[in-house]
Amino acid sequence: MSLDHRLPDELEELRRTVEAFAHDVVAPQIGDYYEQHTFPYDIVRQMGQMGLFGLPFPEEYGGMGGDYLALGIALEELARVDSSVAITLEAAVSLGAMPLYRYGTEEQKRAWLPKLCSGETLGAFGLTEPDGGSDAGATRTTAVRDGDHWVINGTKCFITNSGTDLTGLVTVTAVTGRKPDGSPLISTLIVPSGTPGFTVAAPYSKVGWNASDTRELSFSDVRVPAANLLGEEGRGYAQFLRVLDEGRIAIAAVATGLAQGCVDESVKYARERHAFGRPIGANQAIQFKLADMEMRAHTARLAWRDAASRLVHGEPFKKEAALAKLYSSEIAVDNAREGTQIHGGYGFMNEYPIARMWRDAKILEIGEGTSEVQRILIARELGF
Repeated sequence: MSLDHRLPDELEELRRTVEAFAHDVVAPQIGDYYEQHTFPYDIVRQMGQMGLFGLPFPEEYGGMGGDYLALGIALEELARVDSSVAITLEAAVSLGAMPLYRYGTEEQKRAWLPKLCSGETLGAFGLTEPDGGSDAGATRTTAVRDGDHWVINGTKCFITNSGTDLTGLVTVTAVTGRKPDGSPLISTLIVPSGTPGFTVAAPYSKVGWNASDTRELSFSDVRVPAANLLGEEGRGYAQFLRVLDEGRIAIAAVATGLAQGCVDESVKYARERHAFGRPIGANQAIQFKLADMEMRAHTARLAWRDAASRLVHGEPFKKEAALAKLYSSEIAVDNAREGTQIHGGYGFMNEYPIARMWRDAKILEIGEGTSEVQRILIARELGF
């Protein structure tokens, strides 16, 4: 037996299609969106027309009939050029739509998934709270049953895709009761945009991902029908743990794309930039940096694809997802730093893509589970 890491024909065709879209459509214009801190609606709508938001979902719900490997391929190619559009896709699929697909009733799936798969509507995942962060179980948002409705009160923060003109819903985790030992029962509820009492704050002023939408959400006596409960009451904690496990594979693909994009930009610059009468790429010090950057990106790619393959084949993947997320996010930061160093002073100028990549890299070590959390998960899987 031998391992073959080459992509099957249909996935290679997808990769080339998204690669061309990223270079021909995204690259020429994303810098303006980024510096103006505006959401790239035209680009996102084109991504919807391409079917990217429906990649891992069955055709019966308007999807493309693919899987998480297909999603990761698309995310990596987008992130090689820009992380804002990549994270918009990642959050809309793995955090916005996937909980509905995994845990929704047939009625909920029929009502929401076709629009989410087409990109006509974006979904968001309301988990993180101002006092929560890595302690995702410390939910303070509450939902109290009142007849045929749930009444929600609380605050969520750092929620991606929550305030765009395309946003149609946010799935919100909330405490809906207490267990006999006093610990909280956490459930997940679907809150449509525009529901009275549901307030979306202005976009955050961020270091990076400036062409993506991230906001704080507040809920003041927000009433949603009892039928908006997603999955079983009290199972919200287990649900979002599974959602985050899967999402880490997608984030790892984004991080790998950014790491590879740093290689792409640095190789190009090292050939064009001359110093002391020759291209700087002729210097072994630069060559060694580029070799290490390529090594890291290649290894990260193998890691996230391995985790995705395990997920697709129904095998345990928690440890492999944590490994992929941890490694790829940290080497993305490494590659962004080294790529900036290769560019010298120009690496500090926003007109160069490497500057955008440097600003975008750090959050990858924080979002969807910090590096410290990943190390805890890996250690637990080792029996500690």
